Amino acid sequence: MTCYVPRHPKPGETITGSKFIIGCGGKGANQCIMAGRLGATVAMVSKVGVDTFGQNYFVNFKENNVNIDFVGVTEHAATGAAAITVSDAGENTIVVVPGANMLLTENDIRDALPVIKGTKVLTCQLEVSPEATIFALKTAKEHGVQTILNAAPAPPSAKDVSEDLFSLCDIFCVNEQECEVFTDLPVGTVEEAKAAVLCLFNKGCNTVVITLGERGVVYGSRQHKDVKHIEAEKVVAVDTTGAGDAFVGSLAYFLAKHPEISLHDALTKSCRIAAISVQANGTQSSYPWKKDIPDLV
Repeated sequence: MTCYVPRHPKPGETITGSKFIIGCGGKGANQCIMAGRLGATVAMVSKVGVDTFGQNYFVNFKENNVNIDFVGVTEHAATGAAAITVSDAGENTIVVVPGANMLLTENDIRDALPVIKGTKVLTCQLEVSPEATIFALKTAKEHGVQTILNAAPAPPSAKDVSEDLFSLCDIFCVNEQECEVFTDLPVGTVEEAKAAVLCLFNKGCNTVVITLGERGVVYGSRQHKDVKHIEAEKVVAVDTTGAGDAFVGSLAYFLAKHPEISLHDALTKSCRIAAISVQANGTQSSYPWKKDIPDLV
C-alpha cells in the first residue's frame, strides 16, 4: 500500500499525499515475478492468509505464470502487507508486517521438494522465519541447486542471525543499509562497500553482492578476493520501491537461463533492469517484460 508524498513526514506530523495505490509486493514474490517476466520458469513457496489480499495474490501469480502449487493458505494470520511512503525524490520508507509469511515451516519446504530439486536457482529472503530459510538453503545445497540469499529486511542486529545464513548460500546479496547491520561498518561509499565485502567473507559468505542504488554494485568472491565495482546507469528515479527485488530477480534469471555469461555481465544487466524499474511507479507494475528489453535478455 503506497502513498506518494512531497517528502517523508516527521514524527507526529500529518502531511497530504498526492496519490495512493495498492499492488502486490513482498520481496520473494517481486523477485519471482521479475525473473518470470524475463523468461524464467518460476515457482513460489510461500503462505498467505484467508483474506482479500491473499485472494488477489493467487490471481496475480496466475497472471504472471507463476507455479502456485506450494503457496499455502492459513487461517492463523493475515497475508503479509507493506506500508510504503514514496517522496517526490523517488526515495521510499517501508514498514513490513510479515503476517502469514512467518508461518511458513520446514514441512512446507519438504512439500515443495519436487520443484526445488528440479530448479536451477533458489532465491530466499528474510521475510519468512529464519528456520524455514535455513532449511530451504540446506535442501537446495543437498540437491546441487544454486542459491541467492537476499538478506532483507535486515534484523535489528547481526547477532539475531544464524551464521549458517552466511555460509549456506552461494550468493549473499544486501543493500548498503542492510550491509551496515550485518558488518557493523559504514557503507556510504564504494570503498567502504568493498571493505564490507571482505568483512562478509570472514563471516563465511562465498560470493557477496552489495547494491548501492544509483552508485551501482560492489561484488566479490571469497575464492578470489577480487572485489569489483559496477557503475549504475544514470536515470531520473520516480519510485525506487522494489528496485532491489528487480535486481535480484533479474540476477536469478541470468544465472538460470544464461550460465554462459560471467557473473560480472549478469550483475551489469541486472543493474540496468533495476534502473528501468525506478523510472515508473509501483513495484511489480514497474518491472519490464522480456519483449520490452530485447537488448538485455
